[in-house]
Amino acid sequence: MKRKKSKCVSYAKWGYIFLIPFFLVYIIFQLIPLLSTFYNSFFENYRVGLMQVGPTFVGFKNYKEILFNSELPMYLKNTFIIWMMGFIPQMFFSLLLASWFTDLRLRLKCSGFFKTVIYMPNLIMASAFSMLFYTIFSDVGPINNLLNSMGLPTYRFLAEVAGARGLIALMNFLMWFGNTTIVLMAGIMGIDTGIMEAARIDGASSFQIFRKITLPIIKPIMAYTLVTSLIGGIQMFDVPQILTNGNGNPDRTSMTAIMYLNKHLYSKNYGMAGALSVILFIITAVLSIFVFKYVTKDMVDTGAKTSKKAKK
Repeated sequence: MKRKKSKCVSYAKWGYIFLIPFFLVYIIFQLIPLLSTFYNSFFENYRVGLMQVGPTFVGFKNYKEILFNSELPMYLKNTFIIWMMGFIPQMFFSLLLASWFTDLRLRLKCSGFFKTVIYMPNLIMASAFSMLFYTIFSDVGPINNLLNSMGLPTYRFLAEVAGARGLIALMNFLMWFGNTTIVLMAGIMGIDTGIMEAARIDGASSFQIFRKITLPIIKPIMAYTLVTSLIGGIQMFDVPQILTNGNGNPDRTSMTAIMYLNKHLYSKNYGMAGALSVILFIITAVLSIFVFKYVTKDMVDTGAKTSKKAKK
């Protein structure tokens, strides 16, 4: 008897079909605007009243103007300082909370409620959050009223460098530490519990287990968190823009790089804005690659050593 040939059903094409909407959205809303920005960065194109100047090809003139005759380094410095002020406590508290919530020995009650609470600020619009903090920390706000009732002088948060930067960093911390906690929790929960139980049997303390086992295993998750936070930090705009009314007060010490970019867009200097966008894109890409390579270097070296030992 002849055997019937079994038909092999291939579902590979459906995978490609499901990817089409993603690539369409990416090409239309990201790739084309990116290429258009890069193209326009080589042109002089702006308005003077009702008169349109350009577009006129000027080559790298816009780039030279930004790199050598602008205050971009100062704004990049402001951005980095504010990002670090928010990111360091964010990682510290996120690691602490993630280790607590995933530790079964603590038997924390209502952990689901607290996870929801710490994640809630991430759902609030940055504009609403900024207006709330502007009202609370204004010269006649509740915080200064409390200080005055205690016999302390009024502290002008938005008129002091430390106050303005501190408020922006605090808002970024409150908005994102919940999301970071959830991501780190997912990484910790993926660790085999048998490894930790074996360490406890050998007499390792909780801190030693966290430092020697948990941190090395979740290093890729931490690298991902660091890179995404760095990208978000360079793109910091909405909170300082609203809190300082777009002026970066006091004396532009809280003006970020994207606020500087917005100044060029507001003045309709499209060529200069395009050049600045490309420069920020290159800075972000270089820093992200450097951070990722540096953080994951030990993992690659360890893997290479392990494979060499296995071959021997």
